[in-house]
Amino acid sequence: MLGANPYASNGSLATAPDWPGRIEAMRARGGRLVVVDPRRSRTAEEADEWIAIRPGTDPFLLAAMVRTLIDERLVDLGAVAPFVSGFDRLAPALVRYDADTAAGITGIDAETIRRLARELATSPTAAVYGRIGTTTAEFGTIASWLVDVLNIVTGNLDRPGGAMFATPATGGSNTRGAPRVGRGVKVGQRHSRVRGLAATFGEFPAVCLAEEIEAPGAEQIRALVTVAGNPVLSVPNGTRLDAALHQLDFMVSVDIYINETTRHADVILPAPSVLQKAHYDLALLQLAIRNVANWSEPLFALDDGQPDEWEILAKLALIAQGVGADSDPAIVDDLTINALVGSAVGDEHGVLFGRDAGEILAALAPRTGPARIIDFMLRSGPYGDRFGATPAGAGRCPDGTGLTLDALLGAPHGIDFGPLVTRMPDALRTPSGMIEIAPEPILADMTRMAAALSRARDGFTLVGRRDLRSNNSWMHNIEVLVKGKPRCVLHVHPQDAADLGLTDGHDATVTSRVGAVTIPVMTTDGIARSVVSIPHGWGHDLPGVQLGVAGRHAGVNSNILTDDLLIDELSGTAVLNGTPVTIAPA
Repeated sequence: MLGANPYASNGSLATAPDWPGRIEAMRARGGRLVVVDPRRSRTAEEADEWIAIRPGTDPFLLAAMVRTLIDERLVDLGAVAPFVSGFDRLAPALVRYDADTAAGITGIDAETIRRLARELATSPTAAVYGRIGTTTAEFGTIASWLVDVLNIVTGNLDRPGGAMFATPATGGSNTRGAPRVGRGVKVGQRHSRVRGLAATFGEFPAVCLAEEIEAPGAEQIRALVTVAGNPVLSVPNGTRLDAALHQLDFMVSVDIYINETTRHADVILPAPSVLQKAHYDLALLQLAIRNVANWSEPLFALDDGQPDEWEILAKLALIAQGVGADSDPAIVDDLTINALVGSAVGDEHGVLFGRDAGEILAALAPRTGPARIIDFMLRSGPYGDRFGATPAGAGRCPDGTGLTLDALLGAPHGIDFGPLVTRMPDALRTPSGMIEIAPEPILADMTRMAAALSRARDGFTLVGRRDLRSNNSWMHNIEVLVKGKPRCVLHVHPQDAADLGLTDGHDATVTSRVGAVTIPVMTTDGIARSVVSIPHGWGHDLPGVQLGVAGRHAGVNSNILTDDLLIDELSGTAVLNGTPVTIAPA
């Protein structure tokens, strides 16, 4: 487990209840947990082994582990071997990354690196899991790729006990269309106006936002919509973005708070309470470690005349298209469901191919909004009733019927469709229909990684951290989540503190290329030498913020220090871990 802390954040992108309990049960069965992290996180405290790594160097560790397996002839692709292509390109790409080289960069002993690789290869089952600590870094995409490579070369992809794929009830992208074959991923098809940064999956990097507002020109951003976001606290060089937002001609925010970002808005449209909204976990159930589905009804009705959140967003879309403020949000709702149904009945590989779209739309009535969309996705998904095409008794619901939203309404605790099953090769959606283990864009980016081999790695680096009670900035305005000892403090190793003249409980000034903050010091041996840590999402002391509780526990914004010029070039992801800083007593 690299850069993940499920004891604080639960299973981020590996959806399941009670991750701590699952880890403890695994260890009770004789399993072993190794946590790689610059900090001794809450999860690392419970692990069998904590390995402190220099921030941002995870891909060097992972590459050396793969190289060890290749050199020692421990590679075993397992059952997915017939579906792997490009393996012959892997060894040449990793030739520079032996364990001794990686040791000098990561700070991890070379023999420890080799031992970890051998343990993965010889364990009856194993999985490598990396999360945001590894991805919000200079070579985050390469690190994510190497996590997958390690799972593949140890035979742990697509088998129980290893890394598997869910079969989500709402029909994930790898349960629709032709099995195996897809368009693949293309990067760099568009570039940002000012800095020329590539778009990924149709999105420009967040670090572009301030400069695209500041720089004049035909495509200068002059208006902005934010939805439940706080980029002043979550985007690198937040001070610059804060100033840029003030230059906008118009800004509207859909939010329940006047926070560090929405204080710039001309209009704030408050969404209903979460207790007034129905919910289906469309995204996270795609990544569940068991195939389940559940729908939550709203606890309270909307007030008279109160628009639902989807209606607010639909009306904003219509206004942006010039239809006008009096337009009916049902227009967007109908366009959306018609497009979904039309696509499904025209998909020759789909379960609804050739069906009458009007008949299906009639079967979805009288529902509207997200409930209608989810009902359609459930019924056309892997467990669905296919609008009457599933034979009686052949459905996957407990009573033998096919899945519908009505079935979930009758099962308030959800429906369990069983454990994950092997899905190769049908789950693939690559141009070749194969697991392309050495894709060209990543191999090309390794030239950039190779250049970092000779880089000096002295000085201090900054990493973030999460706490169980304050994963995100909005949680700081809830008294029960912020009471107790202040948690927005600078974690420093005791020896580093002594060398720098820092005193526990007294303030230090932390400075980066883009800014500086003053923050209380907390010494701890739970952090690697030459690494300091500040939790993200704090800094609630800006003028105009109306967060009464958060204002009393303001803390400092760690993204005043993170650098908007540092990104993972392949994905555009901001570098939030591994920022070079200097530290001195305040």
